[in-house]
Amino acid sequence: MSKHGVFIQEEATALAVPMTGNSSVQVVIGTAPINLAENPNELVNQPILAQSATEAKKLLGFSDDFANYTLCQTMYATGNIFPVGPVVYINVLDPSNANHVTAVAAATYSAEEKQAVVNVKGMLNDANLLVKTTAETPVTLVKGTDYTVSYNNDGDMVITLIAGSTYASVTELSVAGKKLNPAGVTASDIVGTVNATTGAETGCEVIRQVYPKLGIVPGLLLAPGWSQNPTVGIALAAKAALINGVFKAMALVDLDTGSGKARKYTDVNTVKQSSGFTSKFMEVLWPLYKVGDYILAKSAVDAALAAYTDANNDDVPSVSPSNKLLGVTGLCLADGTEVLLDQDQASTVNSYGVVTAINLNGWRNWGNYTGAYPGSTDAKDIWIAVRRMFNWQGNTFIQTYFDRVDDPMNYRLIEAIVDSENIRCAAYAPDKWAGARIEYLAEDNPTTDILAGKITFRQHIAPYTPAQEIENILSYDTDMLAEALGGE
Repeated sequence: MSKHGVFIQEEATALAVPMTGNSSVQVVIGTAPINLAENPNELVNQPILAQSATEAKKLLGFSDDFANYTLCQTMYATGNIFPVGPVVYINVLDPSNANHVTAVAAATYSAEEKQAVVNVKGMLNDANLLVKTTAETPVTLVKGTDYTVSYNNDGDMVITLIAGSTYASVTELSVAGKKLNPAGVTASDIVGTVNATTGAETGCEVIRQVYPKLGIVPGLLLAPGWSQNPTVGIALAAKAALINGVFKAMALVDLDTGSGKARKYTDVNTVKQSSGFTSKFMEVLWPLYKVGDYILAKSAVDAALAAYTDANNDDVPSVSPSNKLLGVTGLCLADGTEVLLDQDQASTVNSYGVVTAINLNGWRNWGNYTGAYPGSTDAKDIWIAVRRMFNWQGNTFIQTYFDRVDDPMNYRLIEAIVDSENIRCAAYAPDKWAGARIEYLAEDNPTTDILAGKITFRQHIAPYTPAQEIENILSYDTDMLAEALGGE
């Protein structure tokens, strides 16, 4: 068929659309008051995505008993100090685990105005809940027919008698059942296992599920209230080094401030070394924070700060969270003992490869080194901001070009990746890094590799190191003084 006129055809864009590396998405492992949730059993050892602290509280429940319900520390930090999301929560407190629950003996509660408040924290609304009348011959009430169950703002169970029920007018109820026992959770529960028979994963092992289930690359791994245990901290760092066989993250771990541990700044290095906290994929933190009467693990606040800093930097982790205002009221040990560091002492803590905080016109995060310092001198491994940029770049590259896997390995593919990546990287210079470039070299791609279906690129990136030390040399200029006082 002949054509007459002017015509347009569109060609597919040669450049790949970049995808974020999500370097600051927090994955938090710990315990939550899931008795307050609608379906507690569905919230055990599962990656739960919450776009905000408000959503997290609705999904998992919330309590300001931060020592027992450690996930709530992150909910508080991301809701009240640095409002940022999303966050992935992994709750290990399991109502089906006999160690994680405690029997509650029958007790009598007033049911005035058809409501009885059961002031037992962690009370479970499950098959073990037994509500009876207190008559001489007690009658067991039927949930949904005689009463409903809810929770008030204090986390107490509220039993409401249903109008029309035969027992709607009773003024006392006997209530028994089971309650959560967060004290029964151990470090082994946080580290987790993989069931050899079923493949079921728990604790830190659930981190593997985050990307396949949620499509989110973990950026920061933490377990507030638990990571000071070397077994937990090392497990987090091991996961951070390689997730799903390809991705990298940072583990934020706290140092133990208990008896005989890091109770003063001169103890920090010994405890860090004895804990084995020397990974380049680890930020080692000391001590804890106070926010009014609350005590929060440093990891909970620092992770929120890092995510907040990145969110305000185009989701790129090139800016160090060090010297950023924290919004806390002080430093302390786990038992509440106040810690007050001056800049000299804080810098000593930093020299051990540990991040701390100082009060200089407001409390500020203080420290730039990963756990690998001072054992390593490699710039990409010792600076937190540089290490996170390497993680981010690698994670971003994987996601951006994954669709190219299994394409014909020809020069069109090579040129498309090289051109796309060089253009993408140039967009971040000089603001986010000094520069970056990617190249395809013949010597990296021998015929044996090509026949095996393998293609290799070589990429050079130059993230900025933080300006950790700014020095000004002062001298007395006597000539200037003489000129000023020399007459005429």
